[in-house]
Amino acid sequence: MSADYTIARRNMIDGQLRPNGVLAADVLQVFADLPRERFVPAERRAVAYSDEAVPLGGGRYLVEPMLLARMLQLLQPTAQDSALVVGGGTGYGAAALARLVRSVVALECEPRLAAEARANFAALNASNASVVEGALADGAPAKSGYDIILIEGSVPAIPEVLIKQLADEGRLIAVVVGDVPGRTGQVRLGRKVQGVFSSRPIFDAGSPLLPGFEKPRAFVF
Repeated sequence: MSADYTIARRNMIDGQLRPNGVLAADVLQVFADLPRERFVPAERRAVAYSDEAVPLGGGRYLVEPMLLARMLQLLQPTAQDSALVVGGGTGYGAAALARLVRSVVALECEPRLAAEARANFAALNASNASVVEGALADGAPAKSGYDIILIEGSVPAIPEVLIKQLADEGRLIAVVVGDVPGRTGQVRLGRKVQGVFSSRPIFDAGSPLLPGFEKPRAFVF
């Protein structure tokens, strides 16, 4: 493990995560241990720990550390939870969750990114993480009944199909941007209680739009 990356992780925690309210010890430990540089193209490793989204190619991005860490903290993952990451990309968010939950499925629509996620999980011995390839807006219904759904990127609104795949008492988090191009989004945290889902805004945030979520009329807030 490179000493430079170890220092970069420490600086990320002290300069980005803690000042923005990420204080949960388990979340901080995950970000201290997980080699973020593994999840970005080789030519982008120098900026893997910067406070912005990192391009993965093909219009996809690795979500910035502060945003992902705050979302994970809000989800309050437990060792009994099963999780779904929508827009798993190269697997960083799913690998982080895998260290906090019982099992995690990374849903990815791009075969290249899905293959990289599988390789990353294998290299990190993340045996409780798996990859499903398919349209992001369809979710992963074969394993539905998720305690946690993390949408790793922004969407116009929270899709009903994903709400249906959430277990009772399950939590879902996403950056919701509405249907106004370029608008700053809001991180919304939702919970299903006795079959009824409701969400609330937590903080403003920007994140690249995920593919397949371009028709707001198919969504519910």
